[in-house]
Amino acid sequence: MILRDGPSLIAPLLALGSSLTYGCADLLGGPGARKAHVLRTVTVAAPAHSLPSNGYPRTMTTFRLSPAVADAFPHTLIAIVTATGLRGHEPWPATTAAQEDLEAQLAAGTWTPADESDPRVEAWHTAYRSFGANPRRIRPSVDALGRRLAKKGALPRINPAVDSYNTVSVHHGLPAGAFDLDHVTGDVEIRYAEGTETFTPLGEPDTIENPRTGEIIYTDTTDVLTRHWNHRDAHRTRVTEDSTHVAFVLETLHATRDGHLLTTAVGELRDLLTDHSARSTVHHLSPAHPQATL
Repeated sequence: MILRDGPSLIAPLLALGSSLTYGCADLLGGPGARKAHVLRTVTVAAPAHSLPSNGYPRTMTTFRLSPAVADAFPHTLIAIVTATGLRGHEPWPATTAAQEDLEAQLAAGTWTPADESDPRVEAWHTAYRSFGANPRRIRPSVDALGRRLAKKGALPRINPAVDSYNTVSVHHGLPAGAFDLDHVTGDVEIRYAEGTETFTPLGEPDTIENPRTGEIIYTDTTDVLTRHWNHRDAHRTRVTEDSTHVAFVLETLHATRDGHLLTTAVGELRDLLTDHSARSTVHHLSPAHPQATL
């Protein structure tokens, strides 16, 4: 696990959703530390907005890559960037600048998004076909986003957190997504669907679907979080301006070829997050390391 501290020592701890009691002298050091700790402690309450909506401290979430998916895609590498204390209501000028820079490069003809002829996207088309999906009708997320950008000349503006991972995704030709961890129940598994699970699509809170048997899904203990591996996210765990605890996911099916791109993409995403969160951490999933607890 890699940890990046925010502007203070205390804020990252408060972002976990509980009060913090400490001896001031222990933090400040000095020869009288132990005596001062006995004489005076300070309790700092976690801000109300840092607590999950149920009001209880957050629990750890484990992400798992199922053995069957790992066997079928042995070069998979998934990076999970977890941000706590996210502040989605303030301006994110670096994200805005990154979006505008890509759009300017596209307009000038100096850069184009990866399309289905690119090996990064073609690999996802092959994966989709392997579980029975037509990737020209049900497109991998990075393919759909790149096509939209190429057609309209502009990236969608949704909210700063979503705009950040969309920009990094299309820039590097790697699928990316995110889950509001305060609305995730239990652990998350990437596995083949049985077909009995339920899914409520993003933007359609009154719709309930069932995934096709054998398609790859992200799912928690309640229902499906993403269909067709990364095609469409669920409404329940969508990221909004109010989300403060978010897991961002970036994926490649060819770690040996594109692992360096994933590393660069993770760094760019963290750079966009760092001024607007208390901290961020990075974990990785692969067939060799199929589990990570956030």
